[in-house]
Parts: sequence; C-alpha cells; structure tokens
Amino acid sequence: MDKYIRFDWAAKRMLRDKTNFGVLEGLMTVLLNEKVTIVEILESEGNQQVEDDKFNRVDIKARNSKGEIILVEIQQTRELYYLQRILYGVAKAITEHIKLGEKYDHVKKVYSISIVYFDLGKGADYLYHGQNNLIGVHTHDQLEINTRDKDAIKMVTPADIFPEYYIIRVNEFNKVATTPLEEWLDYLRNGNIKDDTTAPGLSEAKEKLRYLQMSDAERHAYDRHIDNIMIENDIMETKVIEGLEQGRAEGRAEGRAEGLQQGRTEGLQQGRAEGLQQGRAEGKIEVARTMKANNIPNDQIALFTGLSLEEIADL
Repeated sequence: MDKYIRFDWAAKRMLRDKTNFGVLEGLMTVLLNEKVTIVEILESEGNQQVEDDKFNRVDIKARNSKGEIILVEIQQTRELYYLQRILYGVAKAITEHIKLGEKYDHVKKVYSISIVYFDLGKGADYLYHGQNNLIGVHTHDQLEINTRDKDAIKMVTPADIFPEYYIIRVNEFNKVATTPLEEWLDYLRNGNIKDDTTAPGLSEAKEKLRYLQMSDAERHAYDRHIDNIMIENDIMETKVIEGLEQGRAEGRAEGRAEGLQQGRTEGLQQGRAEGLQQGRAEGKIEVARTMKANNIPNDQIALFTGLSLEEIADL
C-alpha cells in the first residue's frame, strides 16, 4: 500500500497551489453536501513556514464560487478557549471581507471547518455541526426575513446568512470506512486511501500526496514534522499525568499527617484535594518550562497551561 502525506502537512505546504485545489474541494464537498469550487486561497496569518511552527494551527481561508468564505483549521495540540477562538476567527473573516461604507448585503456567509487531533471534550461522535436558526419560543416556527436580491424582494432564513460550524474530532473515528465522509476520516486519522475510492478529493489526493513522490529534502522535513508532533504530544501528556500522580501521592501523605490530628477521614479528603491541586499546578509549571525550552511563544504557553504571562516570564 502506498504511503500518503498527512493532511495537516499537505494543507500547510501543498494544497494552496491551484493545481491541488481538487483535494480541498473534495473534503468541503463531502462536508457541506454540495459541490464546492475554490476560486482562491486567501491570505491568513496563521501559516508560518518555518521549523518552529509545529505549535501553530494550520489555517486555510478559501472563497468558493458563490463568494462565500470557508475557513479550514487543523489543530494538533490542546488549546484552551478553542470555541471562543473559532468564533473570533469567523467574526474576523466577516469583517475583513466587507469594506467600510459598503451595504450589509455584501456580508458573505462563512463556513468554519475545524479538524482537531486532541480531546476537545465530552462527546461520542466524530463530527459535529451547528448553525444559527431563530426559532419561535412559543410557536416553534423558524423566522424568515425579507431581503432584496437583484431588485426583487425574497424571503431568507437566518441559516442562509449566519455562519455554520463543523468540528471533526479525528481521534474519535474508529469505524470501517464505507461512506465518502468515513473514507475522508480514515485518511485524516490513519492516512489510508482505498485503491478504488470514489470519495471526492481522495482520488486527487492519491495522485498528489504520495510520500515517495517527494524530494529527499521534502521527505526529511516531513519526517521531522511528524517526529516533532509525536514528541511534543508525548511530553505534554506525560507532564499532565506526572502532575496528577504527584498530587495524589502528596495528598495521601498530607492526609495521613493531618488525619492524626483532625480525624483520618477528614484529613485524607482535605489532603487529597490540596495535593491534587498542588500536583496539577506543578504539572502545569513543568509543561510551561518544557514549552519555553522549545521556544514556544509565551501567549501559546498561557493558552495551553492556563498560567499567566507574568508566571511564565518568571520561570
């Protein structure tokens, strides 16, 4: 079986070429359930091309044939306030693409597609979709709005205008791929593409993203990228676990000591709670030190650990 380049690497370095748009169009077509044609890839500030960019998200902003904006973000490591950042990104895209003084009919719909490779929270599905609808509190009907289009008055719903959000939780996918969407998830998680695939975009990916087609320099950079992701994720997971274990151990010790004076049950409970809290705090500090040693910006460290910029500066 051929070895294929991971999607996050390809999206950052290869799929922005117009000759490769078919791969991205395929993913968007499967998700949005309509044919998507990318007209251009728009500039975005989250696309560093240097070796130390492994903690930055892959960030693609495209415009489709209807003039709508499609944001695709790929996130490898945990990030605090992730939903808030998605909302901010959508709001920024809307305001960036309407000029001062233009009428509001120039506002374009935005689709936000987030591909995450970390535990985002509680949920059993690998794909979540949400959009804004205005529903009557008492009548439960959907509000429709009068609007003008080409000198004619027509009715639209808020969902025709308001953003839509898709979150793909890659690590939750564990099925045998039988549908086009499942085939895409199989590629995103495992790098597998069926020889006889008919899923939009994956046939193009088979031709464009073969590992062995890369130059020696490209393969070397790609292998380092994969190694960095694995190492950093392992470091972070280890530090969190070590912090929790240390907290439990110290909690038991403190609980025993205080239990001699205040009663064993009460002392153990308080000791475990305080020890666990202290262990978590020490685990965050160790993670922050590791990230600083890897030249990760302080604002990124603050987002991941929850420490303040002042606390990080003092480490």
